[in-house]
Amino acid sequence: MVKILGICGSPRKKSAFTALEAALEAARNSGEAVETELVELRGKKISLCIHCNQCLKRQEDHCTVFTDDMTPLYEKFYQADGIIIASPVYEMNLTAQTAAFMGRFRSAWLKGIQEPEFFMHKVGAGIAVGGTRNGGQEFTMAAIQNFFLTQGITLCAGGSGMYSGPMLWNPGDGSTEMDDKTGMELVRLLGKKVAVMARIMKEAEIR
Repeated sequence: MVKILGICGSPRKKSAFTALEAALEAARNSGEAVETELVELRGKKISLCIHCNQCLKRQEDHCTVFTDDMTPLYEKFYQADGIIIASPVYEMNLTAQTAAFMGRFRSAWLKGIQEPEFFMHKVGAGIAVGGTRNGGQEFTMAAIQNFFLTQGITLCAGGSGMYSGPMLWNPGDGSTEMDDKTGMELVRLLGKKVAVMARIMKEAEIR
């Protein structure tokens, strides 16, 4: 059984949530033995990392300064075999919620040092949803992938015309239903691919 964690960085239950939900559903229906969980950052209180390095000095794999809504998310992240992060595009970049979540993984550096292969067999993928066809989706996707690369997590890119991953668009403020049919097809393809890759990587770890 592989575990795939979906992180939705939208402050609203709209387009990025819809896309991530579809990806996780496709993962469950991929034919692999998959358990999925979708975590919304919406409404969560996540303090900003102040880079005090207390986590490293105390040799902890989580922040030791702030106890907030981020605290239980560390274990979910560490236990997952595959992680999909979805973010809307705000000013051609990630949402503040997504950035705050990513910024709190300073402690993961120590985990990678103590267990060099810990992140090696995990798979990471991104989904970006913009308000226009060319609204900064590629910058947002790059930020998500750079986060995974920082941890040493294996990237699950898209291919098949979505080279770095599915980048959708939903007109205006996202208040309408997701109508990017091609984008949603690619999201489902990504979900299936993450499930397959996560299973392969986990089996490699067991061997």
